[in-house]
Amino acid sequence: MSLHIGDTAPDFTADSTIGEINFHQWGGDSWVFFFSHPADFTPVCTTEMGRTAQLADKFAARNTKPLGLSTDTAEEHLKWISDVNETQHTNLQFPIVADQDLKIAKLYDMIHPEESETAAVRSVFIIDPDKKLRLTMTYPMNVGRNFDEILRVIDALQLSDAKNIATPADWSPGKKVIIPPSIKGDEAKKRFPQGWEELRPYLRLTDVT
Repeated sequence: MSLHIGDTAPDFTADSTIGEINFHQWGGDSWVFFFSHPADFTPVCTTEMGRTAQLADKFAARNTKPLGLSTDTAEEHLKWISDVNETQHTNLQFPIVADQDLKIAKLYDMIHPEESETAAVRSVFIIDPDKKLRLTMTYPMNVGRNFDEILRVIDALQLSDAKNIATPADWSPGKKVIIPPSIKGDEAKKRFPQGWEELRPYLRLTDVT
């Protein structure tokens, strides 16, 4: 199954390290950072799980729930969490979904046969409270994720929703944003009374708080 931005994220019920969860129900009114791993007790995955746990407060500040997935059992996940906590000096609290039968991995197109027939690549799905897929990133199995970028895109998506703006290349919180070309004339003045810098009629930069 190929998923596209704007699709409803497929629902599922699965065992996890906190017991059985229904994905949509568990997500509730929060954003979800859903990310997959090839297997438990692997080096890159261990650092990523640890980094997610270390950033728990930053995800919470963004009303975002992390949800991991690995193609092993919940029992194996729980053993692995002990290693993650010890080696990464953290306390992992978010759930990790069990997917030993690969049903969820296949549902979300995490199995790329040229990489492996049985291990999920490093997929990232950012899902909003309406359960809409807002962003995807896919890494090969031997490249760890950039968590600064994951937090940055969540910030960009949430600011875009709140202020009806777009973000330029290399944007980070506090920098100028773009007024979409679809917002013209009086509507632009009403939405952005602080004014803007017009580099071109289609490229207007402004500050938002």
